[in-house]
Amino acid sequence: MSSSKKSSSRDALFQPFENLRKIIEKKGVALNSGPKTLTYSPSGDKDKTVSDEEVFSDAMRQVREIKEFRRLSVRQRKAVPLRKKINPDSEVLTAIREIVSGQRSFKLSDTQEFVEWKNRGYRDDIVRRLHEGRFSVQDCLDLHGLIVEEAEEEVRLFLEEAVKKNYRCVKIIHGRGLRSPNGPVLKETLIQWLSGRYRKYLVAFVTARPCDGGLGALYILLK
Repeated sequence: MSSSKKSSSRDALFQPFENLRKIIEKKGVALNSGPKTLTYSPSGDKDKTVSDEEVFSDAMRQVREIKEFRRLSVRQRKAVPLRKKINPDSEVLTAIREIVSGQRSFKLSDTQEFVEWKNRGYRDDIVRRLHEGRFSVQDCLDLHGLIVEEAEEEVRLFLEEAVKKNYRCVKIIHGRGLRSPNGPVLKETLIQWLSGRYRKYLVAFVTARPCDGGLGALYILLK
């Protein structure tokens, strides 16, 4: 590298303390050659290593307590009362007792057994209106005591007759299947029929009101 390039590179760097060492040496000041382990003695003895506790105690000798701080009031936090743990099973049992005794009302639509279905192209509120009993029931079919094969034939004949007579609303009682070891088989099968092979005749169907069989019956709205 040429001398001109070296000088230009040095000029590019700002070095305010470049000659500091030479100035200090002319003044006769000895420079520290490297880091040393510092020692400390409260009594002034040299080269005596002391513990951190002694250094702290010596530094705090002149510290005095501010007595006015004793008068400062401290706000006490109010104790929050613990909530009693509530057994969810006891709540359920209490609710059941109130429902049975008539002290509390309940909606069938809040239960898992509630059924509702609507065909395409009809208003969303049609199911609610049907469940509320806005349509008069014109005929009824009771499937109690029938097996699935027998019920299938009875449902077919019942719906065909209702369509011929231009009935608007009918009811089918299917039961809840509480005594059946396999659960509500007839109910589930009926729902499959209505939402499948017979949907071309239907507008909607929904669980009946308690006075009309409740969870064991269906209102069926025909086209």
